[in-house]
Amino acid sequence: MRALLGVELPGYRTVDTDAWVNDHGDVLSLHFFDLPPDLPAALDDGPTLRHGLTHFTARAGGGLIEASVKRLGELPALRQILKLPLPNQPSGQAFIGSFTVPRAGCSTVVKIQAAERGMTGMREAVVMAKLGPDQYFRPHPYAPEVQGGLPFHAADHAQWDAEFPDHPLTRVRRTLDTLAAAAVTVAPEFAALPPFTGPAATNR
Repeated sequence: MRALLGVELPGYRTVDTDAWVNDHGDVLSLHFFDLPPDLPAALDDGPTLRHGLTHFTARAGGGLIEASVKRLGELPALRQILKLPLPNQPSGQAFIGSFTVPRAGCSTVVKIQAAERGMTGMREAVVMAKLGPDQYFRPHPYAPEVQGGLPFHAADHAQWDAEFPDHPLTRVRRTLDTLAAAAVTVAPEFAALPPFTGPAATNR
């Protein structure tokens, strides 16, 4: 099913079916999953949803930077940004932003991936120098007890994006904002499907 339409953005060129890349090497992609969403809670249960996503991301070795529910096209969507260590690299991170649009029996995801290249950790070092370690590392706001994965810290906050306009995290946020503003429309047949109301209701 072609669930989302009009995903192409200025600055991105087509490299495959439902996949685009820009000059930074950021990859924008569109995915359809023909099975019930594996989200830990309904979109209107924000605390449970964010808590579960934080633990899921930590178990995968990453860190959830932010999660919220926004509208994509005409439907509610889960907006996430997370970070993962670069595979087979001694340092550096990849940042992944996504909109997941769940329905009762399927979902569609539009995803943007951007990785650090060359010298890594500059954003983190500058912010830590400004704030000091005590203000830099913080308990995760969605799940203070979470263990493992990448740590939650102040440098990932959107307030620093203007100071680091070419950082991959900044680019991910910018692309998500553009997608939400006007770049995506929802196919009518996808919008007409029964809504996602949570994992228990979906799996009955």
